[in-house]
Amino acid sequence: MHVTSHDAGAEIAEHELPPRRHAWFVFAVLMLLMVIDYVDRQVVVSMFPHLKQEWGLTDRQLGSLASIVSVVVALGTVPLSLLADRWSRVRSIVLMAVVWSLATIACAFARDYGQLLAARGLIGLGEAAYGSAGAALLASIFPARQRGAVLGAFLGAGLVGSVAGVVLGGIVAEHWGWRAGFGIVGVPGLLLAALVWFAVRERGAMAAPRTRETAGDMALGAVVRQLLRPRTVVYTCLGAGLQLLVVSTVWAWTPSYFNRYYGLAPDAAALRTGLVVLLGAVGSIAWSLLADRLARRDGRARLYVPALVAVLTTVFMCGAFGLLGPGRTQFLLILAGATVMTGTIGAVAAVVIDVVNPTLRATAAAVLSLTQNLLGLAAGPFLAGALSDRYGLPFALSVVPLCCLLAAGMFVCAARSYAADRQRAATPAAPRIEFARNRLAEEPT
Repeated sequence: MHVTSHDAGAEIAEHELPPRRHAWFVFAVLMLLMVIDYVDRQVVVSMFPHLKQEWGLTDRQLGSLASIVSVVVALGTVPLSLLADRWSRVRSIVLMAVVWSLATIACAFARDYGQLLAARGLIGLGEAAYGSAGAALLASIFPARQRGAVLGAFLGAGLVGSVAGVVLGGIVAEHWGWRAGFGIVGVPGLLLAALVWFAVRERGAMAAPRTRETAGDMALGAVVRQLLRPRTVVYTCLGAGLQLLVVSTVWAWTPSYFNRYYGLAPDAAALRTGLVVLLGAVGSIAWSLLADRLARRDGRARLYVPALVAVLTTVFMCGAFGLLGPGRTQFLLILAGATVMTGTIGAVAAVVIDVVNPTLRATAAAVLSLTQNLLGLAAGPFLAGALSDRYGLPFALSVVPLCCLLAAGMFVCAARSYAADRQRAATPAAPRIEFARNRLAEEPT
């Protein structure tokens, strides 16, 4: 089996780019779809109190409703991204949006926990490759000087969607029932999918590559060896997953915590959680900018800053839920934790890109996404739910942040090998020679 991998940032001749107005139209539509992607993913967490009351679900079952989406996304992201590259990015995006939107609407008609869990899994199937396919499409229609800002805004739209999903889910469920919440948030994805289908034409630079690329056409084993050779990749991916385990736990369970222990109605609890998620979005940008600035003097700052915010996350969140009870001081400490716990997101992506061969950057990003979804976003809500059933929700929220200390250790280990791995990736001759050796070894004599 062979894998064809290409760098989304590869140079494209200016004459192949679509008209500027059309490029920005595509960007706007895809960014709105990314917002809807995360609205549909996160909307369920504000419905936990209603589902618990109506069906008598345990916290482990509630956590599974959030985790199942990330599990399916993690398992599907690499194969479906490759399929989108080889088939059609535009048609893949339309199909994915239709699948996850219909699955969201199907949640409104679920008659028991099993049906709802299955529908949530289908949401993950639809969303699995949207981020990578959308990023690849945008990278193909904008010049190199604009790609960083465009892709940053596109991927950052997921944080906006997370805030909107939490808030909308709580408000709609409180006034019209949780079923209405799923139905309402599922419709916009269908409308945007139709807009993409009728208004976006895949031609020129927008088309998925149809030819085999010499640098990227490697045996699957060679791809895996090249990705795992830099120790920095392994440590960084593990650290990123462990940190997001805490982020997903806090985002999934703070609405229920505010409902149960602050006595807030689900809509009010959702609004308070929306502030927590919003500060996470601000913190993600602020800490990424700090890491970039410090990295000008010492490149290892891209890993030392994540290590620092991981430790601070443990201090703030363990202190808030383990040492303090409900009240103003605890809430302020939770907000402080929210501003630091997402501080690793931008830096770890840059590190993984820095230390792999340029022809494997897209694949390396998919591997990072897989780790973050499977180890982080999927495991967090389920683990916290299981601990909550046995020891109570405050205990779960005070223990899970200890994983950030492990994440900090991983980032420190990655910093030790970062400079050497980055230098190796920047030397064109070394990887090309290695790739040639791998291909020669695979050919029959």
